[in-house]
Amino acid sequence: MNARKGIAHLPLHGGKAPRWLFDRMKLLSREISRVMCYEVGAEEYLKRLSDPFWFQTFGCVLGFDWHSSGLTTTVCGALKEGLKDLGKELGIFVCGGKGATSRKTPFEIESFAEKRLIEADAEKLKYASRMSAKVDNTALQDGYQLYHHTFIVTRKGKWLVVQQGMNQDTCWARRYHWLGESVKDFVCEPHEAVCCDHTGRVLNMIARESGLARESCSALSKENPERVTGEYAKIETLRLARRHDVRVKDISSKNLKKILIRTYESSPGNFEELLGVAGVGPGTIRALALMSELIYGRKPSFKDPVRFSFAHGGKDGHPYPVNRTRYDASIKFLRSAVSKAKIGQTERIKAFRRLERF
Repeated sequence: MNARKGIAHLPLHGGKAPRWLFDRMKLLSREISRVMCYEVGAEEYLKRLSDPFWFQTFGCVLGFDWHSSGLTTTVCGALKEGLKDLGKELGIFVCGGKGATSRKTPFEIESFAEKRLIEADAEKLKYASRMSAKVDNTALQDGYQLYHHTFIVTRKGKWLVVQQGMNQDTCWARRYHWLGESVKDFVCEPHEAVCCDHTGRVLNMIARESGLARESCSALSKENPERVTGEYAKIETLRLARRHDVRVKDISSKNLKKILIRTYESSPGNFEELLGVAGVGPGTIRALALMSELIYGRKPSFKDPVRFSFAHGGKDGHPYPVNRTRYDASIKFLRSAVSKAKIGQTERIKAFRRLERF
């Protein structure tokens, strides 16, 4: 994916979309999705949704605030509601959602598989859903706590994840896009894109340059817990530089020993399997990353993986003027799609007026 320059602030907005708007979003997203699946196929549609720029444009044509964090959750919610009785016809199924609904994703995947609507291994799909969330919450420690997880899968088992995290201290959101066919390794540069307006100091255990650190962490997780916690006790007495991104004070050696007993018994074969062990959270990974660096000299990456932010610009020139050529191309594409959809003339006109005002 080509990086796109420019940013658009995406503040956390509370509340819900008005019912009158959400009902229309369901209708419009349903018909656009229908045309997309007929015109380019369900799998190509997934690719479009995995592109944050296209996704953001989609949200705009549905009429949602272009600069709001709620665009992610509301667009995904509208898609799920709009397509719930079209899955069999279009060959595309939407699972998960915001908050507690996100935890129902595995059961929804299994339900589609039991009804033979998905021609793929449900266990592998559930694993993809679970691991993508674990990576963005635990292996990538960027200060954003996940609160939304949507998993979209085609009849043939191609999948997409759109999930979002929030940072309550800064009141900003960060969106993560995954496209199954692009994921060669869940723990090494797996994202189609990570989008946010704010970058910062992170512990990035999924960066390519963290490869040796990942190996050390999985090796340490299989060591005798007494030995590992003994080494960690020595580290706790060190006075580390202030700029160090992995801080001893953030990790409890008492809790660390409990989880190391579990990893020792599980004997994970690699970093991905280590992440999959129940109870392995950010604290465990931070502790192992710290020991990897201090004992073996294998540094993890502290590079923020954000590739680009939501790239629309603003009508008033902030943060930069709208790229009209790109925007017009999106309008032209969607005009062609929606004109073929079976929706009312009024809805079609309103949809495009919202974009063309820019």
